[in-house]
Parts: sequence; structure tokens; C-alpha cells
Amino acid sequence: MAKVLIVDDEQKIREMIRKYAEYEGFEVFEAKDGLEAVQLCKDNHYDIVLMDVMMPNLDGFSAVKEIKKMHPNLPFIMLSALGEEYDRVHGFDIGVDDYVVKPFFSKELMMRIHAILKRTQTEGDHDIFQLDGLQIDYSARTVKMNGERVQLSPKEYDLLVYLVKNIGIAVTREQILENVWGYDFFGDDRTLDTHMKLLRKNLGDYSKYIVTLRGVGYRFEKDN
Repeated sequence: MAKVLIVDDEQKIREMIRKYAEYEGFEVFEAKDGLEAVQLCKDNHYDIVLMDVMMPNLDGFSAVKEIKKMHPNLPFIMLSALGEEYDRVHGFDIGVDDYVVKPFFSKELMMRIHAILKRTQTEGDHDIFQLDGLQIDYSARTVKMNGERVQLSPKEYDLLVYLVKNIGIAVTREQILENVWGYDFFGDDRTLDTHMKLLRKNLGDYSKYIVTLRGVGYRFEKDN
């Protein structure tokens, strides 16, 4: 039974998420602000954290940073009424896995939780991809460029791996959203655009291997 920590200063939201999460078979825990969440994570293990952004005492972004120091691989879904690209980018930049804008559908949130847990609880492939100075270690979930470790968010890593494992193949935006995010995506697709922008920035010169196919999607092309 996966352990889910819900962090939100609104009790009604915590109760609503708890209802659906327990129905899905999760063991649910709650915190009313970022400080309480940090303290709980010092003494307990959770499989995923649902973190509100705007909270008293300690905001969600700051709480994520503190908890990441103790549990660097712990996955997070940010919950926020803020839908601006800056806030999404900031969340992904500090390593959150997903970002859900309020109000949201509970069923969609549960699907996102299942998708992230499926990824984090599945052992990776025990091999290494190498292209020039770009190296991906699937078992360690690490990326190096010219021998130096590159800090990618979990979703940036998953996006890169999906493209690499379909090397030379044109993949549509819909295929990427379904396979990387792990659910039938609905709503705007700025999430993919934001992650692709961040991934390309972090890959530097090696971003040349990711080719944009206008009106279709993307292709990882090793001959670029």
C-alpha cells in the first residue's frame, strides 16, 4: 500500500483528496503547511507527496527544497491555483514530477499519482545509452554530458529517455503525453512545451539531437 502525504492548508481539499486516495487503496497522511510536512518527512517515509504552493509558515516550493535534501528521489505533485508558466517552470526546475492547477478533477489527480508511482517503483533497464559525449545510465537514472552529471527533473529525464528509446522515429505530442505522463492527457499541452524547453536548455549543445516536427511532434535524431 503506497503512502501518500497531502500537504494543503485547506482542510476541505485535504478531505476531498483523502476520500479518493483511500478509495484507490492508498494509505493517506496529512499536513496543514510546509513546516509540518518537512517535520513529518524527517521521521517518516512516503511514496509520493501532494504539495500545495501557497501556504502559511512555509510555502510549497520551499518545503519541496527542504524535503529533497532528505529524500532526493521522493516524487512530488504540486497543487496550485497559480497556472502561470513561471510557476510551472520553477516547480519543475526544483525537481517536482507534475503540476496540477486548481480546481482539478480528482480522477485525473489519481491517474497522475498512479503513473508516477508506476515509474518510480519499477526498476530501470540495466544498460547505458551513449551518443558522443551524451550518456544515459538507465539503472541509475542519471545523465552525463562529457563526463559531467546533468541535473534533470524526473519528467525531463523520462521525456529524454522516451525520445532516445524511439530514436529515429517521429513521435507525436499525444504519444509523448500518454507514454511519459502515463495517462490520457486532457487540457492544454503547455506542460509538454515547458518540459521540452527545460530539457533542451539542460542538454546544451546536445539538444541538437531533438528535432521538432512542426504539426506532428518530435524525433531524436543521432545524425544531427
